Amino acid sequence: MDSLRQRSSTVQEPPGAPAHRTAPPAWQPRTDPAPLLPEAEPLRVLGTDAVADADPALLLRLYAELVRGRRYNTQATALTKQGRLAVYPSTTGQEACEIAAAAVLEDRDWLFPSYRDTLAAVARGLDPVQALTLLRGDWHTGYDPHEYRIAPLCTPLATQLPHAVGLAHAARLKGDDVVALAMVGDGGTSEGDFHEALNFAAVWQAPVVFFVQNNGFAISVPLAKQTAAPSLAHKAVGYGMPGRLVDGNDVVAVHQVLGEAVARARRGGGPTLVEAVTYRIDAHTNADDATRYREAAEVETWRAHDPVLILERELTERGLLDEDGRRAAAEVAETMAAELRERMNADPVLDPMDLFAHVYAEQTTQLREQAAQLRAELEAEGEA
Repeated sequence: MDSLRQRSSTVQEPPGAPAHRTAPPAWQPRTDPAPLLPEAEPLRVLGTDAVADADPALLLRLYAELVRGRRYNTQATALTKQGRLAVYPSTTGQEACEIAAAAVLEDRDWLFPSYRDTLAAVARGLDPVQALTLLRGDWHTGYDPHEYRIAPLCTPLATQLPHAVGLAHAARLKGDDVVALAMVGDGGTSEGDFHEALNFAAVWQAPVVFFVQNNGFAISVPLAKQTAAPSLAHKAVGYGMPGRLVDGNDVVAVHQVLGEAVARARRGGGPTLVEAVTYRIDAHTNADDATRYREAAEVETWRAHDPVLILERELTERGLLDEDGRRAAAEVAETMAAELRERMNADPVLDPMDLFAHVYAEQTTQLREQAAQLRAELEAEGEA
């Protein structure tokens, strides 16, 4: 019994454990949690004294991107109504998050988007038509991920997060100066992939930034029914990484917080979890009826905190934007929308046999059989 008690004490490492241990006992904190805690309130820059320190050129560039992003969202939504897109998860109201995420990355960095983040991909330089190819139902990915350093748009919730950690960890092992920024919605934080990714990233000190767009709903499930945590940013503390909380409709604040997180990761400081508090103005997708689970008054309240309007108001008050500037930004956005509309109205030329082209490097027996069956059906249809 004495030997059993002694072994139990050694495993539990109670107070009074031998002083020669090199690692802290399991009952002691591995890390001081205080520096990891997020802001008490979402960080804001616009409408505060801090905006005076912002670079005017950056503000104008972000404004132009926001205007273009808003027009991209409205045009893509219209394409679903015309039958040119199968589905579109809009980011109207969340453009500040999308634009800032793309803006803080260097060319060598990687973006890991979710299915809702086509705007972030476009803002990073991806052709808008290529960004919508998946949602059109033509290809699984309409672009070369290595060319743009943008991982394939991820439809399953949160599975892109472990992928981002793996790439970031590999880059660190090779000595490459690369940061991965992984985007996810509030609903994705309830997935096991979220836990696994954050745990591995913190243990490995991987150069990755986890960017949570908390838009209030996981389809129809409000945040309060997903978590009892003080905020999603607080979840970072349990993994041993900093959590940051930012106003997701303040593009300058989001740019600042993400920029700091990317810089920290690049210099070897490890991962950061950033939660941006924003709102999904449109429905989950064009196939969703949001009136079944939220009131119109709630949506209107958030329209008053529109990311485009609050930056436009700030620029106007500071004398950095006039009517000519607004018109110029709108014209660029309209040109993009017109080109997107024209190109999406053209029927793509698709080869059904491409279904088998990029599944395995060497096709399996089953794939060869399926390909032969489809080929025979297509030939018969052609003869008919």
